Amino acid sequence: MEKHSFEIWSPQLRNRRGIDVYLPDDYGDTRRRHPVVYLQDGQNLSDPAVAFGGNTWQLEDGLRWLYERERYPIVVGVHNTGEARLAEYSPFPDRRHGGGAGDRYIRFLIDTVKPRIDSAYRTRRDRDNTVIGGSSMGGLISLYAFFRRPSPFGHAIVMSPSIWFGGREILRFVERARQTRGRVYLDVGTAEGAGTLRDVRALGRLLRAKGFTRETLKYVEAPGHQHRETDWAWRLPSALEFVLRG
Repeated sequence: MEKHSFEIWSPQLRNRRGIDVYLPDDYGDTRRRHPVVYLQDGQNLSDPAVAFGGNTWQLEDGLRWLYERERYPIVVGVHNTGEARLAEYSPFPDRRHGGGAGDRYIRFLIDTVKPRIDSAYRTRRDRDNTVIGGSSMGGLISLYAFFRRPSPFGHAIVMSPSIWFGGREILRFVERARQTRGRVYLDVGTAEGAGTLRDVRALGRLLRAKGFTRETLKYVEAPGHQHRETDWAWRLPSALEFVLRG
């Protein structure tokens, strides 16, 4: 696995952030193109020196597990910008916390980040080979990006999403959305709190009512897991495997 890192300017948000690109072991085969997974909170993926609380998603271990199963994605870690994180990851404003810059953030991913990645690396550029994912607020904005139209993201990893933000408006948004194509991985830890568990269960029921099946929705309640990087690291490999099927 090879890692490339660079900074990128966002004209949509008027700020700059880091991008990490993890290339699969078989990237040396120039005949192959690869699906791409865009993950939020990119600094938490692999480097304890910059990860929140020093705990990472142990991405290298998860990718090695994937390679053994012949899945070879390019993973793009999009760093958050610290103080602006809450606003950028919130598709709807919240009465107490403000926010609501999610649409501009999604435009940044679609119009700035994705073209840069597609031009620099051998990617599969179509929607069916493009995944978005994240946890907590990153899970919220990833869910929104998947259902928002138009969307280049054909599959979504939604880990412990902050459904509560904005008065649970995301549930109403998903209910109204026409999008039902693609695969969604959705999870929650049973020790994340009664409200979080209730909200994620409600989202799971909503997705099933919209027509998602066992083939297109993987729903996981992880016993004893809390709202933290170490638990998301444990669940990430199977999440990646599910959305990269096909």
